[in-house]
Order: sequence, then structure tokens, then C-alpha cells
Amino acid sequence: MKDRVSHIPSLDGLRAISFLLVFVAHAGLDDIVPGGLGVTIFFFLSGFLIATLMRNEYELSGRVNFQHFWLRRALRILPPFYLVLIGATLAAPLIEPSTPVRSAAFAARALHFTNYWLINRGNYGEPPGTGVYWSLAVEEHFYVVFPWIFVGLQRLRLSQRSQAMTLWSICIATLLWRVILVSVFHVSTDRTYMGSDTRLDSIMFGCAIAVWLNPVIDHPRLNEGAWKRIYFPGALIVLLACLLIRGNAFAFRETLRYSLQGAALTVLFIAAIRYHNWWPFRWLNWRPVAFLGVLSYSLYLLHFTVIIGVQGMLHAAPRFVQGLVVFAISTALAWLMYITVERPCARLRKRLHRESPPRLEGEAAAPAAGGQ
Repeated sequence: MKDRVSHIPSLDGLRAISFLLVFVAHAGLDDIVPGGLGVTIFFFLSGFLIATLMRNEYELSGRVNFQHFWLRRALRILPPFYLVLIGATLAAPLIEPSTPVRSAAFAARALHFTNYWLINRGNYGEPPGTGVYWSLAVEEHFYVVFPWIFVGLQRLRLSQRSQAMTLWSICIATLLWRVILVSVFHVSTDRTYMGSDTRLDSIMFGCAIAVWLNPVIDHPRLNEGAWKRIYFPGALIVLLACLLIRGNAFAFRETLRYSLQGAALTVLFIAAIRYHNWWPFRWLNWRPVAFLGVLSYSLYLLHFTVIIGVQGMLHAAPRFVQGLVVFAISTALAWLMYITVERPCARLRKRLHRESPPRLEGEAAAPAAGGQ
């Protein structure tokens, strides 16, 4: 099977930005740096990439092999996931000796329902630093559900535009559900921020542009002047406004904010890929930035555990020095994990991708009708 999406310009750079937002916020600047936006970008990127790969497979072979999809995801996600989880658990007596790891908190992470565990139980007794696993739980739930949604859209033979409209409808439904939870049930911030049912739209926005006007596969004709002078600056303004509205604006921040961020990221993401040589995006493709993006998954998994350990040992050092030490240690560990775990698993995934598997139940019989 010939892969049309082997390289996506700016993708690793965007991953690097996502991680750095999260890292700097966790390192102590969460009042200034929007770490939550970094997670939202991760969600968007994940939705776009998964839907793009799934569409590529379907259009080239006329089917989506669920078994191979889930196996590839398992090879990508689970080895580093469990390695860090076990490592953080073993290191807990040294890092947080006063708070023993609870078996139930460990199981919540191992079984991918960290988000709802944190919403209902909090983070007491967790392996140190593994609270970040809540976002991985959201993505795991997405991996279970989305293949069925995608294949269903193909079986309905919807045009690519109609498929995108359907996915945007899911985004609207998610927004309405958040509004109900906030205005009627008065839920906590954690409920709307971490719930798979309340953050699904952050991923679906990425899926929508993957199925229609995909900047990697479709190469839609765009008015370059309008994108650079109107759409791109407008998206930046929307994103900035979402970050600046704070204080008592709880209802906005826990409802409409995520939707506006998804819409703004749609524009920014298309621009970053189509105009990757334009000066605002050129630096995303620099080797050091792309290198950080390659390590971003392992960095995301382990950085908070390292932060807790370093802050405990260097508690008297300035926060800036602590941050540098954490970044150096995290990068070294992530590189080691990339070489020994992620790269071998990537070779196995590519082997699966090249195979032409037998048709499985739930796979579509022919490419979807309709163009752009």
C-alpha cells in the first residue's frame, strides 16, 4: 500500500509546541503559560493524524482493518505508557515517600480511565507524575469509538464535505453537553476539562479537516493572500481572546472556550501545513524543534514525574534552575526510550501498514462517493 502521508510539514514542530506549553506550565508558570492549550493542540493533532491515516487506508484499499488499526495504536501508545507508569510506581518511595501508591489509582491508569478517576477521586495515591495520563485516557476512548464512526460515514456514502459536517455536528453536540453540565448540574472544572465526553470535540475538530479539504491529501486551492492577511491573524486573535478571558468567566471557559479553540486551531493548522515555508511557521521545521516533537510523547509521559523528583531534591534552587535540570533529564530519558522502545515499535507498525490484510467485519466494501 503506497502511503501518501509519510511526511507532514510542521507536524513535529506543532507537537513540540504542545509539549513545551504543558512542560512550562507544570514547571511552575501555570498562572502565565496555558498548559491546557498544549493538551488541546495534542488532541487536535491526534484527531487529524488518525483520521488522515484511516482515510488514506480506506481510499487506497477500500477498507479499514480494525484489528491492524488497534494493534498499530497499541504499539505506538502502550509500551512507553506502561514503562513510565511502572517506573514512576517503583520510584514513588524515593520521590514521594509520605504518599504510598494506591493499587486502585495505579489500576485506573493501567486500564485507561485516569480521567474519570481524577474527576471522582482526585490524585491521592497516584504514581507520582502520572496525573497527565488523563489525556491519554481520552485518546484511548477515542481510538475505540472513532473507527466505527469513520466506517459508518463511508457506508452512508456521504461526500467528504458531508462527513466533515457530521463531525462538526458532533463538536456542536459536545458543546451543548458541556453547557448543560455547567448550567444545570454545576459540575466542577475537572469534569469538563478531563471528561472524554466533554473533550471529544477537541479531537473531532482535527478529524473534520482530515476528511475534507485535508491540507496533506487534498491540496485544496486556497486564496493565499486571504489566508495570510485575514484568516491566520483572525484565528490568532480568537485563540488569544480565549486565553485572556479569565477571572469569573467560568461558564465561558468551561463551555465555549474549547469550541473556539478548536475552530481557531483548524485555521492555524491548515496554514502551518500549506504555508510551512512562510516565516511564522518556518521555525516549526527546524531540526531542533522537530527533534523535540519526535520525543514529545515520551516527554509528555515522564516529565511531570521528573519535575516532582527534581523539585524534591533541589527545593532550595531557583525555579528556573530546576526547570533546566528537569528539561535536560527528561530529554535524555525520552531519547533513550525513543531509541530502545519507540523506534523498534515503529518498525513493527510500518510492517503492519504495508501488509494487505483480509477484510474484517465492519470494513467498508468500496471507497466513499463524493468529492470535495
